Amino acid sequence: MIICAGNNETFDFAQPTGVGLIETAMNLTRLCMFDKPEFLLFVGSAGSYGDAKLFDIVESKTASNIELAFLSNDAYTPLDNVVTTNETNKKDIVVNSSNYVSTNETLTKNFLKFGVGIENMEFFAVLKVAQEFNVPAGGVFCVTNFTNKNAHEDFLKNHKKAKELLSLHVKKRIKELTKK
Repeated sequence: MIICAGNNETFDFAQPTGVGLIETAMNLTRLCMFDKPEFLLFVGSAGSYGDAKLFDIVESKTASNIELAFLSNDAYTPLDNVVTTNETNKKDIVVNSSNYVSTNETLTKNFLKFGVGIENMEFFAVLKVAQEFNVPAGGVFCVTNFTNKNAHEDFLKNHKKAKELLSLHVKKRIKELTKK
């Protein structure tokens, strides 16, 4: 099953599950309860913490839920804040998820020290639900912006092209898999 966030981030080949961690968790749980998929593939846009370039396609099976306050030692969590469905030893770019879009470029560079390369609002919820239902899962992302003061404007400017690139990438991958 291929899923996406929704609102203005939809694809003709993907089912929307909601924007942000909460909507995604609720709606994806409902989907898995009534029609458990064999595999979940999340498709969406992402902001880069600095290494990934605009319009890069990033595939990952690992997500985190780390808030900016953690990076400045202003918060902690007793919860497990990293989840992966990566069963290989292949190094993944970690995708951070929060209900907020980061705009502090100086602070977000610290994510790179932990192997966290991009952010997407929904992916952590997708992997947590997949883990709960024992469903293999992954994500494909296209970078629309950097995590800086222009994040929102750049996202809006680059979103249409990113969706086109994601569509081409996913459809190409589907063709490759169906030939096997």
